[in-house]
Amino acid sequence: MTSQIEGIFARQLHERRKRLEEAAARSGRSEELTHLLRDVDRALDKINNGTYGLCEICKDSIEPERLTADPLIRYCLDHLTSTEQRALEMDLELARQIQTGLLPRKEILLPGWENAYHYEPSGPVSGDYCDIIVPKGSDDTFFFIVGDITGKGIAASILMSQLHATFRALAATGLPLHQLMGRANRIFCEASLITHFATLVCGLANSDGNVEISNAGHCLPLVLRSEGVDRFPSSGLPLGITCDGKYTTERSHLKHGEMLLLYTDGLSESTGNTGERYGDDRVVDILKSEGSTLPSRLIAAYLEDLNSFASNRQRSDDLTLLALRKV
Repeated sequence: MTSQIEGIFARQLHERRKRLEEAAARSGRSEELTHLLRDVDRALDKINNGTYGLCEICKDSIEPERLTADPLIRYCLDHLTSTEQRALEMDLELARQIQTGLLPRKEILLPGWENAYHYEPSGPVSGDYCDIIVPKGSDDTFFFIVGDITGKGIAASILMSQLHATFRALAATGLPLHQLMGRANRIFCEASLITHFATLVCGLANSDGNVEISNAGHCLPLVLRSEGVDRFPSSGLPLGITCDGKYTTERSHLKHGEMLLLYTDGLSESTGNTGERYGDDRVVDILKSEGSTLPSRLIAAYLEDLNSFASNRQRSDDLTLLALRKV
């Protein structure tokens, strides 16, 4: 673990200790508070002697995403007690339920558009982000977002939830899209560890087919037109790389029947039996052959082709697809 990351954990632990002391001053030093303070002091001692983040039994590194979720963890997954294992399983199931509840409604109605999405974690929880936001009081415009947090597991799912809350709040401000992205980037950067960032596409569309998109280092959004496939370029660094990142937007217009596709690299970087990648070209080919149909059928075609390509193997990465068709 680098000294910079240890410094971040140390600041978090000192802040936690301060809050516990304040709680003890207000309500008295209960047995539970005393126990928590002892755990915090033990973790700070480990940072000072260079053993923080190591399992107390096997001395191997504790899973980083678990430390991010709880800096007081003392054991790796292989050495949890049966009680701790059951508690972890319950926490993961609750996190899965919460994350599922954050997804957009399948039956959401968008003015002038048909839509469908597929969201598939590779484990109990996902680091992918998918949302459709209709701002309060708007009957003509909506935001659509697909993103991917670095890493997997609990830490990535926590950051996904943070992005969900951030964009939901910012969507109601009326900020221009490039400013909204800059604000979201700063919030994400200041609240996450330096080891985490998010590639993300955020778009704004209206019932006339006008689309504005900002791409923060994500897979390029694709538009199927009668004359071929267009790509929206990347217009900024992933969120969290630098807190003062600037973002630009690209504008386009979709005609009746044209299809817009967003996806995460769980599609394009999926590997087949011989180790070959699914690849961006294959994504484009499926869009050309199946993109004139309903969004739900397009996504079904991708899933069928991906399962054939990977022989229905367990996904190694989270997978998200979002399709929007102008009607």
